This record gives sequence, structure tokens and C-alpha cells, in this order.
Amino acid sequence: MPDITHRSLIRHVRGLVLTAPWLLYLLLADVALSLMLPLKPLAPELVYNLSSRLAGSVWSWIQFIFERLNGAQIVCSGDELPAGESAIVVANHLAWCDFYMIQALAARTGMLGRCRYFAKRQLRLVPFLGWGLWAMGMPMVSRSWLKDKSGLDRAFAGLVSRRLPTWLISFSEATRFSQEKYLESQAWCKRTDRPHPMHLLYPRTKGFIATVQHLRKAPHVRAVYDLAIFYRRGSEFQAAPTMWDTLSVPRLSSEAGFQFHVHARRFPIETLPHTDAELATWLEQRWIEKGEWLEAQRLKGCKEVPC
Repeated sequence: MPDITHRSLIRHVRGLVLTAPWLLYLLLADVALSLMLPLKPLAPELVYNLSSRLAGSVWSWIQFIFERLNGAQIVCSGDELPAGESAIVVANHLAWCDFYMIQALAARTGMLGRCRYFAKRQLRLVPFLGWGLWAMGMPMVSRSWLKDKSGLDRAFAGLVSRRLPTWLISFSEATRFSQEKYLESQAWCKRTDRPHPMHLLYPRTKGFIATVQHLRKAPHVRAVYDLAIFYRRGSEFQAAPTMWDTLSVPRLSSEAGFQFHVHARRFPIETLPHTDAELATWLEQRWIEKGEWLEAQRLKGCKEVPC
């Protein structure tokens, strides 16, 4: 198996050649999105739809680099996700590659441009990039859900009243997985007498509860999608390439040896419990099951058909 930790000049140049046009397009897209921001209070649906088209083109381009030009073979398994369905999406978070896994499913269902992620509130102050995310309708949050309540109420109200199609995506662990954080999460669960999922951090529940309680009022939001993201490289469990490797290394799967796998479970939103405490337990149980699925993959490897 080739060692990609020793990067050659040719690989760097290749990566720059592939990504430079995309980066220029990303900059132009951010400028265009920022110019839409003053129009948002006047024509929110128009801005949402235009920004979705523009975002979809940006994300499909980088997905093309990852899958087609750099040969990443993404395996999709689990429930069939209906085309065009709006949903709340929760996933574990390990690496930059996680975005590619989610985008692969979104592209298959025609919802790539409709993906909306929770973004850090401070980004609103960043010219172009942050302004563009704001114009798109990305929910801007801090680490305090109490402080975010009024802003999120407004963001969710727009989705509900205007029935804007969306995948509202959250990495429920609130941070990327690391072994150090895993041990801290285990210790916290032990102190608080909570079950701890295998291979995952314990999920943060407040954001999930707020999202479900708001969006279950929207008739077009039909489900919660629970995504389990898994990587392997040879015998290395949960080994994912770096962001730059995803953009520069050719034949990521066939020669570099990376396996990419996303497993989807669909839960109709009307089947979810109604109280905050029950929703917290519901998400906790999904993470326990997700950890069990990851452990099964660790033991057997992934053999499903690529997307």
C-alpha cells in the first residue's frame, strides 16, 4: 500500500491544479452570496433558492474532485432516502471527509444544494465567507443554546412558515472525535451514570431537542436521518485522509487503500417522542446503536456496493 505521508512535489502541484479553479469559483460564489444578504429580508425565498443553486454547484464540484478525479469510492448502505425529502440529519464527526459522505447521499436524493449546517456564530463577522453562510440560511450558533435561542427561533420559524426544503445537518458530538476526547467522554458518562457508545463521543442533546421541537411543526420536514460514518485503511480503523489528501492524492481507494462508508437510518418524525427528556434518551440510543454498527464494521470490513 503506497505511503501518502511522504508527499511529493508532483502530488502537491496536482492538488493545486485541481483545486485552484474551484477555490476561485468558491470566492466568486461567496461574493455573490454576500451581495444577496441585503435582499434576504425583502425576498427570503428567492435568496434561499438562488443560494441553494449556487451552493449546490460549489459542493458538487469539490465532490467531483474527491470521487471522480481522485477515485474515492464511497459505500452507501442502510435505508433508502426518498428523493427531495426535507429532514433533520445527525451524524458522527471524525474528519473533513465527513462532508463528502453526507454530500454523496444528498446528491443522490437531489438535496445537495439544500444542505444547511449549524455554523459558528462568530463567522457572521467574516467578510464574504461568513456573510455567504448567513445569506444561505445556515443557523448561526455559539456554545450556549440559551444565548442562541432567539436567533434559532427566527431561523426555524422561516423554515416552518415558508416550507423551505432543507437537510438541516448537525454533528451531534459538537466536535471531532479524538482518543483524548473519547476518554473524557467515557469518564463523564461514568460520573453521570450514562451508557457510553463504542467508538463515539456522547452526543450533545440540547441542539437536537431544539431542532426537533421546532421543525416537527413544519409539515414538509418528514424524517430524522441518522448517519454513521466509517473509514478504514488496511487494518487501520477510522483512518481518514486529511483535507489536502482528499484534494491531491489520486486513486484514494484503489491504490492508497482508503475505504469510505456511510450508513443511513430513516426515522419518520412522527415516531419520535415528544418530551425533551425522551428526545434526549432517543438520541442517546441512536448513538449506542451507531457504535454497535461501527464495531461490526471494524470486525468484518465493509462489503456493500459503492454509491
